Amino acid sequence: MLNQDYVRYIDNVGRVVLPTDIRKRLKIHPRDFMEIYREEDQIVIKPYWQDKPCIVTGEVTGSNKVLSGGVVISPEGARLLLQDLLALRLQKEI
Repeated sequence: MLNQDYVRYIDNVGRVVLPTDIRKRLKIHPRDFMEIYREEDQIVIKPYWQDKPCIVTGEVTGSNKVLSGGVVISPEGARLLLQDLLALRLQKEI
């Protein structure tokens, strides 16, 4: 059964409103690009990450996170960065 909180209509110019809690959970902000495509008989809408490569690895993944100052990092980039920071700390450089 459909949750009535998520039932939306398409307006006369084809727009659909994404519920606030979904936008917050997925960290979707106004003017973010979204990828919209069809998979069999379903419509898929997801954040579009082409313009958000990891600052460390250059990877573009749906798992990339945007940190303070707009820095984008992938899980692998975060692991590498943490490894480098810990090595510097052991050398007492930071």
